[in-house]
Amino acid sequence: MKRLVTLVLAVATLLPAGAQSRNFQFGKSLEIQYSVLKEISRSYVDTVNFEKMMDAGLSAMLSTLDPYTVFIPEEDEEDLELITTGNYGGIGALIKKRPGEGVVITEPYDGSPAVKYGIAPGDTIVEIDGKPVFDETSEQSSGRMKGQPGTEVRFKIIRGRTGAVEEIAVVREKIHIPSVEYAGIIRDSIGYMLIKSFTDKVSGEAKEALEMLKGRGARRLVIDLRGNGGGVMDEAVNLVGLFVPKGTPVVSSKGRMKGMDREYLTTVNPVDTTIPILVMVNSGSASASEITAGALQDLDRGTIAGKRTFGKGLIQTIKPVVYNGSVKVTTGKYYTPSGRCVQAIDYSHRNEDGSVGNIPDSLRHAFKTVSGRTVYDGGGITPDIEVESPLISRPTVSLVYMDIPGDYAVEFYKTHPQIAPAESFHLTDEQYEDFVKYASKKEFDARSAAQTVLDQLVKAARQEDLYEQYKAEIEALASKVNMDKETILRVKKDEIKPIVEQEIILRYYYTAAAAMAALRTDRQLYDALDKWD
Repeated sequence: MKRLVTLVLAVATLLPAGAQSRNFQFGKSLEIQYSVLKEISRSYVDTVNFEKMMDAGLSAMLSTLDPYTVFIPEEDEEDLELITTGNYGGIGALIKKRPGEGVVITEPYDGSPAVKYGIAPGDTIVEIDGKPVFDETSEQSSGRMKGQPGTEVRFKIIRGRTGAVEEIAVVREKIHIPSVEYAGIIRDSIGYMLIKSFTDKVSGEAKEALEMLKGRGARRLVIDLRGNGGGVMDEAVNLVGLFVPKGTPVVSSKGRMKGMDREYLTTVNPVDTTIPILVMVNSGSASASEITAGALQDLDRGTIAGKRTFGKGLIQTIKPVVYNGSVKVTTGKYYTPSGRCVQAIDYSHRNEDGSVGNIPDSLRHAFKTVSGRTVYDGGGITPDIEVESPLISRPTVSLVYMDIPGDYAVEFYKTHPQIAPAESFHLTDEQYEDFVKYASKKEFDARSAAQTVLDQLVKAARQEDLYEQYKAEIEALASKVNMDKETILRVKKDEIKPIVEQEIILRYYYTAAAAMAALRTDRQLYDALDKWD
């Protein structure tokens, strides 16, 4: 025993003082945690769900580091694969399920097994492999629908259009959700490419789209990264590589791990190094999207338009842990070719959507692009062309959040065997009025911004005993701004109707067609094109 103690002490003396202190604190913390859990299991008055408690504790612990370092348990590994590759094994359909009800098919994917086997929007699954779904959560039913490609899953379905009950067997396949959601010519020989994520296939999809657009006569190109939250960093490098000479620096990284301090150069042969590029971004453009936009801006290879990006300049690495879990841990920061780090200075100066808030000029630093233009760090990529996004009213936001246009589209699909081609489909006035009747019966916040301000005014007036004094004026104002659901849906028709049309087109012609339809009313994009001209 004495020899063992001496050995331990000898090893300890070889460690630097800081390492000894860190190791001691780490061991002390683990010992305290174990001691507390042991006492809880022995003394707590009720039965303890330790798995739930540990999950909560682990999440809280990691959240003290940053919002992106998270634990991924084994059961969520399939979600991780979907994020990084865009692949999963299943039937290829979005579903919606309420407690005690069946599984409603809301959106089959183009070319998926669901489509091949005739499963349509509005069909309701009541049994999966002979077991009823009514007592299951949406996640449980979805988990049973997924599985290894090539395996069979059996459904009992109530058809949405006919009400017929059928039993069908579907062979699962590897489902791939494209990163390039749509590509086409929009105007004046301008090619347009909508990229929704950075999976490990995005550069290959973008290359095919670019070659297709050039073949159709595109002389300029729009790359739309609005709402693209990022993904695989190497794919951002490969995407930029389609437009710059092979060997061009795109991004560099710095971190504590061995090998993190490195520069990433393009390794693919470019497709076109001269075509003018406009990159659309907004506060939802993050991570790999910011690498792409920042590199094209720093290299003076593209013009950035829209609103300032999210401001996530951190690199996450997936590390395996025990029991087949993983931890997605922040291992470094990345920098654009000019040396900028797009990471927001801190997490406290953020907007409601999490994007970069106001950064004082005194905290920002100037950098130079290849041609000598000045660009700044401090959080996010600031566009060369600032273009406001149209303000969406509160009722419309609430409608979309509650998925009421999507639910209506499913009901519309049930009663309309076909519609006009996507490029020419529009709701008639009568059909929109049908939507008004449908939506007005649903729960959503129909108050306009003026109504919410008036509500606050009334509350403040009551608190300060001023309401009775100004009651007549307040009630007169309320009579002008307060509207019921049907009225607000009609007043906001020009704003809401295109959204409903896109949801309907999605059910008949799938994602690419819906994205194309969305371009018809994309004012921010066309304002940017006007300024680019």
